[in-house]
Amino acid sequence: MNGLDNIVFGSKKFSDILEEIYNNQKKKEKQISALISELKPLVNEIGDATLIVPLIKEYLEISVKNDEQLIKMATIIQRIMSNNGSTDGSLSISEEEKAQLLAEIDKFKEDK
Repeated sequence: MNGLDNIVFGSKKFSDILEEIYNNQKKKEKQISALISELKPLVNEIGDATLIVPLIKEYLEISVKNDEQLIKMATIIQRIMSNNGSTDGSLSISEEEKAQLLAEIDKFKEDK
């Protein structure tokens, strides 16, 4: 598991990024549970639910998008590390994967 100790940028190792992804997921799990527990008593009728549920949904969607970006970054770094000895210097990603990455970059730009 020597590749996990490779410095990716600054003083951040690949293993640090993986740990951050894991910790973020666990932290969000607790936050979402706490948020739902706090909001449950506020829902007394269907009208209350129609106001509160979209807030929870938006929070979950943002959380998922952030996790997806971290995971994609980890995947790219892992490929670079595994192809470090490659003679042609390519990242060995398919055209489909390149298209997906470019689409994600475009989505990210649109969201800003």
